[in-house]
Amino acid sequence: MPRIDPPLCERCGAPTAWPVARCRECAGRRLAFGSARAAVAYDEAVRRIVGGWKERGLRRLAEDLAAVVAEALPHPGEVTVTFVPPDPGRRLERGHHPAERLARALAAGWLLPCTPLLERRGAARRQRGLSLAERRRNVARAFRATGRPPPRVLLVDDVYTSGATVSAAASALRAAGARRIDVATFARAVRGPVMVLQQGQRTPI
Repeated sequence: MPRIDPPLCERCGAPTAWPVARCRECAGRRLAFGSARAAVAYDEAVRRIVGGWKERGLRRLAEDLAAVVAEALPHPGEVTVTFVPPDPGRRLERGHHPAERLARALAAGWLLPCTPLLERRGAARRQRGLSLAERRRNVARAFRATGRPPPRVLLVDDVYTSGATVSAAASALRAAGARRIDVATFARAVRGPVMVLQQGQRTPI
């Protein structure tokens, strides 16, 4: 799998030619999270793995993918781990919630608490196939906190595509009192001819 290694955008975790505080992908955007990091680039091979995990019942992959994330990302310190909450209809359809399973496996490996802190306000329209602007509108005010969150939170999702979903979820946590929210995902969509580590060599994707 194509690992994402530095240099990165300090804010959204996009691979960059050199370290930057904000890249062209997140510059000018209001992002509610402090930073986002992912273990691997969301290429076709990773897409097939994620599809099997999410849509074809390969639930046990969560532990394996959590191990990949834990190896690629530094320990987040003293935080409470939580996850982007599921759409009730899709959870019923799948029989499980991939982001929750990933979050719980990560928290267990890092010896950190994991607790649900968010819920959806209603059924969600799928993000797949939407433009960036449509994605932001689709998840705006889609989440609410279930109580007062702890000061520091690690928000887990399966894939970072545009950042719209995790930013909306982080916004709900901040509104409820969290001071710092960071994001961890297994995979990340990568735009443009950036360099990632694949089988020990730098190769463009």
